[in-house]
Amino acid sequence: MADLTTDRLLLRQWRESDKEPFAALNADPVVMEHFLKPVSREDSDALVDYTAAKIADQGWGLWAVEVRETGEFIGFTGLAVPRFDAPFLPGVEIGWRLAKAAWGNGYATEAARAALGYGFGPAGMTEILSFTATTNLPSQRVMQKIGMTRDEAGDFDHPRIPPGHRLQRHVLYRISR
Repeated sequence: MADLTTDRLLLRQWRESDKEPFAALNADPVVMEHFLKPVSREDSDALVDYTAAKIADQGWGLWAVEVRETGEFIGFTGLAVPRFDAPFLPGVEIGWRLAKAAWGNGYATEAARAALGYGFGPAGMTEILSFTATTNLPSQRVMQKIGMTRDEAGDFDHPRIPPGHRLQRHVLYRISR
């Protein structure tokens, strides 16, 4: 896997040293507002290990993101295969999760554009999806900024979220090569 670089960011394979700051952002209730609950340290570390193995195996995945100028780890951005059933699957999803201190700098958009470039370039994908809870307007704005289009007919109730929960309804966005 080659690292992906932008003007300000490095998307790279995970390091052991990423586990602590990743666990901190996963435990932050503000960062995790649009998820069922914050992620435990054990589950956060397991996600790092799983994601690193996926990148090593297939050459792409949810890359660790760092600010090039400082070397600071700020979260992840990348591509993943959703692990649930939905009418629009199979497919590849683009996603991101950044520490609150990194918000408002355009990092999610910048990193997502690099991930799309890899997906439509070396990885040879023809379509990439993204989805989030209807309440997650900041992520929807990133989807729009990177050229994705809402597929209202594809909006769905996420099967891993309890019926009636405020986060159950999700919007679906798509982009083609």
